[in-house]
Formats: sequence, structure tokens, C-alpha cells
Amino acid sequence: MISFLKRFTLLGVIALAACATTDTSSLKKSPEASFKEAEEQSAKGHYDEAIAQWKKVKESYRSPEVAAMAELKIADAYYAKEGWIEAASAYEDFRKLHPQNEKAPYALYRMALSHYKQIEKIDTDQTPVMNAATSLEMFLKQYPQSEYVKDATDKLALCRLKMAQYELYVGRFYYRTDKLISAVARLDGILKKYPATPVTDETLYYLGASYLQMGEIVKGKETLNRLVKEFPGGIFTEKARKLLASA
Repeated sequence: MISFLKRFTLLGVIALAACATTDTSSLKKSPEASFKEAEEQSAKGHYDEAIAQWKKVKESYRSPEVAAMAELKIADAYYAKEGWIEAASAYEDFRKLHPQNEKAPYALYRMALSHYKQIEKIDTDQTPVMNAATSLEMFLKQYPQSEYVKDATDKLALCRLKMAQYELYVGRFYYRTDKLISAVARLDGILKKYPATPVTDETLYYLGASYLQMGEIVKGKETLNRLVKEFPGGIFTEKARKLLASA
């Protein structure tokens, strides 16, 4: 009799525990509910809440397609809240995990834009400019028929201009501090790497002036004459003529 009562009690406890487990799990939000809430929070501009819900969707769904969608939505939410570093990382992760996904071009384009949005003044860290240029070049090479090609091309041109401007900024500094060998290296590098930008005339001027100060008269004159020929009405042309006259 005692054995039977013990067995009956044990079964009762197990049953109660099972009921408690079932009740608790029934209170958990379903992936579908998390998906809907994430969409609603995102629409309201509550991006942190949306990201939290998308992460639940990603962790809950066994469907690779739905998980991939949640990953991209997370990246989009970071982008919308101007979390450029997090967005760039999330888009890159999506692209690496799902290279054949139909949204892979979009992810690469948005990754490039996330880097582009981090670009600041000319005298600050240039890593975002270089990252943006690299990503845009990759995008244009891989997806030449994309709807984003024109915008990517325009932004790549701006990135190259900014990189040329930075090199000129450094080159001018070297010129003004009489580090002429370093100045020539930087300025000549601009003409080779970025041959057609709005700073070409200024680059030629400082390069020619650097050569003259180094005693490289022939190279200096050739450089300044090129400036006069290619930019007859440019801002630095008159300065170049004066240097040529005194050389």
C-alpha cells in the first residue's frame, strides 16, 4: 500500500511539473509574434526594440530563409538608427553567410553606404573612406547591372576625390615643412593613383615647386609647364608662371 501511494504521489508531481512547463512555455512569444512586433517597432522608429525582436526571430526559426530575412532586417534597423559601424558589420555578415541570396547585392551596397556615412573631415582618420571605396569597387565589379550602379559610381568618385584631397593635404604639409622628398612621393602618388580629379592642378603646382626647391629644375619645369598647358585658366596657373619665370 505504501509503495502504491509513493508511486501515485510521484506521478502527480511529474504531472504537475509538466503542466507548469506547458503553462510557462505557452506564455513565451511565438516567432510569428516576434516578427510582427519587430515590424511594428521598426515602423514606429523604435529600432532597438525592433532589433531585439528580430534577434528572437532569428534564434527561434528553423527556416534558413526566415533567419536570413531577420539578419538583413537587423542590419537595416542599425542603418536606420544611424549605427553605421554596427550596420556595416551586420551587412557584411549577411553577405558572407548568404552570398547567393537575392539580397546579397543590396547588402554589399548598404555595407558600402554604412562606411561612406562615417566619412568625416580631411584631417581625421581616413579608414572609412578607404573601406567605402573598396566596398563600392567590389559592388560595381560584381553587380554591374544593379539598380544602385549610378549612385555607387558617384559615391566612388567622391571617395577617390577625398582620398586625393587627403594625400594633397599631407603633401602640402611636407612641402611647407621642407620635407621635400616626402612631399614629392605623396604628390606624385596622387597623379598616379587619382589621375583625373579636381585637385590635379594644385597637385601639379606643389609637385613642381617641390622639384624646384630640391634642385630638380628640369622635372620642376616639366611639371609646371604641364600645369600651364592643361589648366590655362586655373587658380594655380599664374603661380606656376611666376615660378617658371624665376627658375
